[in-house]
Amino acid sequence: QVQLVESGGGLVQAGGSLRLSCAASGGTFSRYNMGWFRQAPGKEREFVAAITWRGTVTPYANSVKGRFTVSRDNAKNTVYLQMNNLKPEDTAVYYCAADRDLSLIYNIANLYDYWGQGTQVTVSS
Repeated sequence: QVQLVESGGGLVQAGGSLRLSCAASGGTFSRYNMGWFRQAPGKEREFVAAITWRGTVTPYANSVKGRFTVSRDNAKNTVYLQMNNLKPEDTAVYYCAADRDLSLIYNIANLYDYWGQGTQVTVSS
């Protein structure tokens, strides 16, 4: 069973930066596409970014493009989300997810097989 554990969330002022990490265990991390999603109170979970198993494709939601960067270190079984120029509307619980079937669609939550417990990101204005 694959386990995903996010870390790195916290409280930051608008314009600040955070780097989220997601450590994987119990599976073949290097063979999974990985995604980041977020969910704000009262809203549906939404796609943020993804990275293919080789790291060659990195799609982003339009709302974070140019501010967030997703990366992975397969040797450390870890995927990262560098978040710069944070805005209050980025406030949410951030989740990482793993897709073992290597779907070519990256922004649909139901296509991911494993999920972390989430980490809270709060951006104050």
